Amino acid sequence: MNKAFTFPAAMALAFVAATATPQAHAAEPSPQAPMSFFVTSVGSGKGGDLGGIAGADKHCQALAASAGAGGKTWRAYLSTQGANAINARDRIGKGPWHNSKGVAVAADLADLHGDTLDLARKGNRVNKRTVFDEKGNPVKGSTDTPNEHDVLTGTRLDGTAYTDAADHTCKNWTSSAATDKAQIGHHDRNSGSSISWNSAHATNGCHQPGLVATGGAGLLYCFAAD
Repeated sequence: MNKAFTFPAAMALAFVAATATPQAHAAEPSPQAPMSFFVTSVGSGKGGDLGGIAGADKHCQALAASAGAGGKTWRAYLSTQGANAINARDRIGKGPWHNSKGVAVAADLADLHGDTLDLARKGNRVNKRTVFDEKGNPVKGSTDTPNEHDVLTGTRLDGTAYTDAADHTCKNWTSSAATDKAQIGHHDRNSGSSISWNSAHATNGCHQPGLVATGGAGLLYCFAAD
């Protein structure tokens, strides 16, 4: 042992270490983006009768509040038809939107809907790996039991309302009749017939059994508009 290294020397080294300029720490991770997109954990229980589009918005708002995210203005991604038709894309804000895990599903409306050829080729990030309900639980898809990948939208691929005479919105979300229909999207993007997240096919009616028959439960997309 080097006897020259005495107690006073050790104290001096400790002083130097304590007063030295600290080294830069690694950058702190960015805080997780708050949830601004989810699929509802439950539907209305009345098929396509959501109490109109206002009732659908109320459903989104209530579920968001139950998960501690009620401070935002939540809108259901739905279109209506007829006089004063509403486009789903016009009512959900401008983005970006993040799921309950902080993962971005779309940067803006153009990204969400593939408004350009490049964006359409790239696609948004709504899929089975990124879709969760308001509480952060995965939503059942076509490979699960029961299959609940159908999400009510009443909307065309570009997010706009239908302009023909056929019913695509369960009479503007007021009908649970077996004779009416609604357009749906596949949240898991997994189907032999269509992988569209917002406009895959029509339901087999607006009654709850009709929604279940094609792989749904009357679920909705909810977006924070602010």
